[in-house]
Amino acid sequence: MSRTAVVYWSQTGNTEAMADAVINGMTAGGAEVSRFTAAEFSADKVSEFDAIAFGCPAMGSEVLEESEFEPMFASVEGSLSGKKVGLFGSYGWGDGQWMRDWEDRCAADGAVVAGTVIANNAPDADAISACEALGKSLA
Repeated sequence: MSRTAVVYWSQTGNTEAMADAVINGMTAGGAEVSRFTAAEFSADKVSEFDAIAFGCPAMGSEVLEESEFEPMFASVEGSLSGKKVGLFGSYGWGDGQWMRDWEDRCAADGAVVAGTVIANNAPDADAISACEALGKSLA
């Protein structure tokens, strides 16, 4: 059984709903899942997991949330080489550039990006389904 984690930050509940769907997919895929908010996760935990799904909405001018999520993510980047990761989040404007930048950043860190899911505002049925599929691919 693989050990997986879902680490997310959510202001309105949209990204949290996506995290729930990723967890459902991981569980359906037979993985053991641990759930963390960004404030609860740190670089010393990365090695405990076979795969990690990170979730964060677009903020400001399409960047990761800057007070909790970005500092946590910056601290774990040095531990992501060879790690299987998935990325998800919601946005309310723009075209998803924050996710493309985040995916490139993970690839530059040496992470194996299993997939990404974005939702415009609240996740619809298609986004929830895609999050479940992402979770299964990480299981």
